[in-house]
Amino acid sequence: MVARTRENIQIVGKKNLYEKFFKVDEYRLKFPLYNGEMSGEISREVMERGRAAGVLLYDPDLDKLVFVEQMRVGVFAAGDENPWVLECVAGILDHKNESPADVVAREAAEEAGVAVTAVEPVCEYYSSPGGLSEKLYVYCGRADASRVPEHAGLESEGEDIRVVVLSAAEVEEMLSRGKFNNALTIIAVQWFVMNREKLRKKWGKS
Repeated sequence: MVARTRENIQIVGKKNLYEKFFKVDEYRLKFPLYNGEMSGEISREVMERGRAAGVLLYDPDLDKLVFVEQMRVGVFAAGDENPWVLECVAGILDHKNESPADVVAREAAEEAGVAVTAVEPVCEYYSSPGGLSEKLYVYCGRADASRVPEHAGLESEGEDIRVVVLSAAEVEEMLSRGKFNNALTIIAVQWFVMNREKLRKKWGKS
């Protein structure tokens, strides 16, 4: 019987199919089956996205949350009537020595114009494990919602971002009505709703 471990997955071949902003590789491999045998050779294409981190920005003093809204080409390509997406701040881990917490602090400054003064880990997850290697690290970050710009983002990266501040009650109502349409934000907001009081007690008043 072959144990179902990473070490027992056999890579028969791997080749790059595309590499620009995204990278796509083709894997040919064999893997242990639940019956204890090895599978035949299969071919799978994987978009190599790497690691990313996102943060739900929360001001416990005002009991408000900070989001960003921007046009997302994936939503446009899917045919949605409104491709401007309300979401959490997020970004890619660009450097090997950069931690997920470093990334959310950097992205919060760039995308929302705020400083993150404390973070609480929420979870880690794979956004689409059937064909995407991206792993996301999710945080809730403390921020001052009273001093946010109306717009932010880096022109050099083609970003045009509107910064949106909402009360905790508004966010909870939007969640219950299904108004968020991206996984990172839904996961972070669901966690926030369950942990709001605990978070306010921990961070207290500044």
